[in-house]
Amino acid sequence: MAPTKLTAAMNGKRKAVEDLLTSIKRARPSEKFSDRSRYKDSTQEEKHGIVLREFYPPEMTNERAKQYVTGVVERPIKTLEKAIMETKEDRENVRVRNAVVHWFKCDLRTRDNKGLHLASEKAKSAGVPLIAMYLVSPQDFQAHLTSPARVDFILRSLEVLKADLSELDIPLYVETVEKRKQIPHRIVELCEKWGVSHIFCNTEYEVDELRREAALTRNCLQRGIAFATVPDTCVVSPGELSSKGTGSQFAVYSPWFRAWCAYLNSHQSDLNEYPRPEKNPISARECFKDLFECPIPSAPPNKQLSVEEKKRFRSMWPPGEHEAAQRLQKFISQRINKYSESRNLPAGNSTAVISVHLASGTLAARTCIGEARNANTSKSMDAGNPNIMSWISEIAWRDFYKHVLAHWPYICMSKSFKPEYTDIHWEYNAEHFQAWTEGKTGYPIVDAAMRQLNHTGYMHNRCRMIVASFLSKDLLIDWRMGERYFMEHLIDGDFASNNGGWGFSSSTGVDPQPYFRIFNPLLQSEKFDLDGAYIKKWVPELRDLKGGKNGPVHDPYGRKADNVAEKNGYPRPVVEHKFARDRALARYKEGLGRATA
Repeated sequence: MAPTKLTAAMNGKRKAVEDLLTSIKRARPSEKFSDRSRYKDSTQEEKHGIVLREFYPPEMTNERAKQYVTGVVERPIKTLEKAIMETKEDRENVRVRNAVVHWFKCDLRTRDNKGLHLASEKAKSAGVPLIAMYLVSPQDFQAHLTSPARVDFILRSLEVLKADLSELDIPLYVETVEKRKQIPHRIVELCEKWGVSHIFCNTEYEVDELRREAALTRNCLQRGIAFATVPDTCVVSPGELSSKGTGSQFAVYSPWFRAWCAYLNSHQSDLNEYPRPEKNPISARECFKDLFECPIPSAPPNKQLSVEEKKRFRSMWPPGEHEAAQRLQKFISQRINKYSESRNLPAGNSTAVISVHLASGTLAARTCIGEARNANTSKSMDAGNPNIMSWISEIAWRDFYKHVLAHWPYICMSKSFKPEYTDIHWEYNAEHFQAWTEGKTGYPIVDAAMRQLNHTGYMHNRCRMIVASFLSKDLLIDWRMGERYFMEHLIDGDFASNNGGWGFSSSTGVDPQPYFRIFNPLLQSEKFDLDGAYIKKWVPELRDLKGGKNGPVHDPYGRKADNVAEKNGYPRPVVEHKFARDRALARYKEGLGRATA
């Protein structure tokens, strides 16, 4: 596999220096970024692509991050909530004009879509057409590190969505807006052009999106347009759950999950699906003929796949909500009853593999929980079939991480959930990082997982933990470099879940594994891929080696299979695990100012 842009920048000293000088030059004119109480020296982070100065300021200080926790600095979700509350009466008084718009973002489906349903109801009540809209933003894709594979999946899913909406005489208008800051202005322009007075969308919880929607809520109203963003992404919306003792947001999953289950047990109607949109008046096809003829654009130049990659990903990942529904139903009817015993085995076909659909919104998390509840022996979230309960708990992690994102927004800003972990002295070894990205570390289970990611855009969840622990603790490389690499390659890249997973494995995040718990890749390999089937599939150099307990496929150079490994070109381990473990423990203790664990 060819090195990524990030790896190439690290390997080329000249380019690294040029990039560094460019970032420093870029930062100079902005005096607002020179406040040392707000921003730290992020030269190292800029150099290695962690802080994207093209779009964002330098890394904030720990003190600034803590101000979000204490409420000294307003959380973006609060900014949005205030905008919604303070404009509510005026927005309700806006009269419906020629049409109503639903703005699709990460909700590319007609089934169980709250924003789309509300838009349809508003249009129906006034007897006007519903228009659907999606805006392609190359700069958003770049700033959010969206992988080319995921961009391709989104565009293919838009083709499916366009066909589904067309059957209901609803047009889907898709346009590329080159400058991300122009998106709000373009939305207003289009609404005025179409005579639209109401626009609906579903809320996203990343900082950029929350701030944008807060501004749109107020600014659209000044132009006579009622903008409504509604909670739909989570099964239970952020802000609904809090600790009974302190009234604060949960930072530990287990008590949060108990509260999540209790909430749904007492609000079972929240799992009811929203109906698909009503059919448009037939006149819509004539009034908005040009919108029906609007094509789905190609991927932006910065996110295009090769011909071979397109063919491969389209074969592996069929798009759209119908494929999502089939996957969900197949899993529930055929595999969910063995989920607990097999979910950690990467070689088995035992998980639902619906994360790509959850990330792009071709499937609602609410639908998943509802279908699982219907298949359970109990209608309670925390009772009944233990396999179904286990799967519900895994889907709930997605909600948990979005709740964390909404409450601790600085995790969107290159800060770890625990700001004090910023002081850990990380390594930035370019050769080690490249070996990790290419699946050439000499640790078979790690290499198999990374090669799966590079080839398919996907990685089994157990393997995500193994490779993240290996990068951040065995190699002691800044976990944020791994977080970025995942986002740039995953077809199911979701910021909150990806950040949460990396925070867990590197011990820097919410509800993490203790920093002194360091995965032994050999033990993980034997425990979850005992016969080596997963390794042999993705590391063909070791295909002839035996698996099993003490089998050389797990550790060819440590178990007398040197000749086979060397002959087939499989690399020796880039680091010795015991040395790496001791180094990581010492470095974590030093960074946290502790003498002992």
